[in-house]
Amino acid sequence: MQVTELSAEGLKHQFKIVVPVGDLTAKIDERLAEMAKTAALPGFRPGKVPVGLLKKQYGQALFGEAVEAAVNTSTAKAIEDRGLKPALQPRVDLKQLEEGKDVEFEVVVEVLPEIGKLDFSGIELERLKAEVPEKDIDEALERIGKANREQKPVDPARPAQKGDAIKLDFVGSVDGVEFPGGAAQDYVLELGSGSFIPGFEDQLVGAEVGKPVDVKVTFPAEYGAPELAGKDAVFKCTVKEVLEFVDKPVDDELAKKNNFENLEAMRKAVGERIGQDYTQISRGMIKRQLLDKLADTQKFAVPEGLVEGEFNAIWQRIEEAKKNGLKIEDDEEKMRKEYRDIAERRVRLGLLLADVGRSNNIDVTPEELNQAVMREAMRYQGQERQVLEFYSKNAEMKDQLRAPIFEEKTVDFILELAKVTEKSVTPEELLKAAREAEQEEEGSEKAAG
Repeated sequence: MQVTELSAEGLKHQFKIVVPVGDLTAKIDERLAEMAKTAALPGFRPGKVPVGLLKKQYGQALFGEAVEAAVNTSTAKAIEDRGLKPALQPRVDLKQLEEGKDVEFEVVVEVLPEIGKLDFSGIELERLKAEVPEKDIDEALERIGKANREQKPVDPARPAQKGDAIKLDFVGSVDGVEFPGGAAQDYVLELGSGSFIPGFEDQLVGAEVGKPVDVKVTFPAEYGAPELAGKDAVFKCTVKEVLEFVDKPVDDELAKKNNFENLEAMRKAVGERIGQDYTQISRGMIKRQLLDKLADTQKFAVPEGLVEGEFNAIWQRIEEAKKNGLKIEDDEEKMRKEYRDIAERRVRLGLLLADVGRSNNIDVTPEELNQAVMREAMRYQGQERQVLEFYSKNAEMKDQLRAPIFEEKTVDFILELAKVTEKSVTPEELLKAAREAEQEEEGSEKAAG
């Protein structure tokens, strides 16, 4: 094998490789000898087929196999001998491919950049920190009380109000003829819930127990039952009971109903949960700060092929969004330039974080990966077992959960080395800052995703 380096510009290396015909012939003869041991053709016993006959019948296919193997092996060796780290699959261009002659081809390979050791101690970042006010905990406990509310008969009796629940019997008819599914007894309906067709609930506001009410409505034109769509209907209703919702008091009983020992324990857990939410928001903001600073300060070259792949993925989403009605500016070339810059930024940050992680032996443990699988399963209530089985049988899909964990651990590593100052803010200030940061990011990346 003869390797000639044609060019080495930036991250792109180009070689010319020549594989002598003798090497190919030797490989083909070796394969023919192996085949001859077991080959069977009409008129010959197994293992007695002449090699010349096998070559006549299978020579073309064996030549193709030998060429493919030679290209792969020689390309890998040329890259390994030069200590290159490919960023993408090498691109091969065959120049001479003819039986009885040397095989000549050119290889273009883009390599990963040498990032080198980075000093993160000079990066200055600000972490916003919000304490959880007692009023936020009080409001959260009140919401829990509302979520656990109970229905009780109104006392003293009064007409039904919006927000009440009523127990009623009703019978519906169209042109005086009752229709299937249009009647019920002891049906409990919350007035204002919007669970019935438009206008139905409004006409029962003010209804009294025992007094019949004729509710006149028109079924929507797109109603699910075609025989009723667009038709006028009358529901003869009789209210049997008016119920009001009573929020559960925020006390030990409510806490125990929600699996806490007492109100103090529930209050502490609620405060911690809100605090975790604030911490997560703050974490997202400081991570964005860090990535922005890394993108601004680290300007090493990135493989064009990786950028092109990322850009194509972004632009495909743009095209899909255009089909769904997204309006874009007229200057498409300007848009392409903006999104290519975004693609380059993403690739550069991805390579940088990957290099930092590898250089500092950051890894994702089996326990962390299993926890990620469990979190994914919990997203599909009622289907947790199927999700767990899916990931247990699909190692590649499970590995996809590894990348975000690796990234977060690497970011944590850099944050430990950076100069981080904390600033105390109110929850309102934290949420406002987070919204503004998100809007700024959305404005810069638009529909890039």
